[in-house]
Amino acid sequence: MQKVQKKDFYQVHGQIKELNLPGGNGIRIDTAVYSGYTIPASYDSMIAKIIVHGEDREEAIIKMKRALDECVIDGVDTNIDFLYKILDNENFQKGNYDTSFIKKENLA
Repeated sequence: MQKVQKKDFYQVHGQIKELNLPGGNGIRIDTAVYSGYTIPASYDSMIAKIIVHGEDREEAIIKMKRALDECVIDGVDTNIDFLYKILDNENFQKGNYDTSFIKKENLA
């Protein structure tokens, strides 16, 4: 898994050299990219959307971590490490968040 460096959420572009996206029960991926796809500089910065469903919040968080573990996007930076920071945050796990969550928790 490629590690992301803080880039203030600027979009990245380049060629996806290797791509492996998660799947399975309760996991949905929305994307149009593929291995070998070149993300142009004018592209929307969302490469893929991972949606998970579980019996409760705890199960959904565990499932999302597993999905992120399986995710391989080589060739461009991703925000996977940032997503782990959110998922590992105690307030997020308890459902204590609002639109200022990222800033208040100093996650970015």
